[in-house]
Amino acid sequence: MTTREQDQKFMDMAFEQAQKSYDEGGLPIGAAMVENGKVLAVGHNKRVQEGDPIAHGEMDCLRQAGRRSSYKAVTLYTTLSPCMMCAGTIVQFGIKRVVVGENKNFPGNIEFLKSHGVEVILLDDERCIELMARLIREKPQLWNEDIAVE
Repeated sequence: MTTREQDQKFMDMAFEQAQKSYDEGGLPIGAAMVENGKVLAVGHNKRVQEGDPIAHGEMDCLRQAGRRSSYKAVTLYTTLSPCMMCAGTIVQFGIKRVVVGENKNFPGNIEFLKSHGVEVILLDDERCIELMARLIREKPQLWNEDIAVE
């Protein structure tokens, strides 16, 4: 299996999490954490479901994985380009590789990650783009709340 095929396989898992969140009435952002081809955890945005303002998809995935002494061999898959909070956490924990589903609906902080030595792969996954665009169309107030826009 090529790296591209592997990345797509794990992005599929992250997308399943995004769809799960959307189906629960939340924001469709999912994540998966992988090390050496093994899935360590998956997670999704739970801000609405749990009333937790920092329960972003990447943060939930990290929580599901639990404590680790090192994140250097981890790849984090996320359906949407990370916000500054999540990007800062990626840098803080020393995650070296992030695969992003899309950055069309939200540009996020890809350049910040790269400037801190993180390899970022952008897939431009049409499913990720469309699901997030659908949420933004259907619930613009919820989206604005998530990205702290008034």
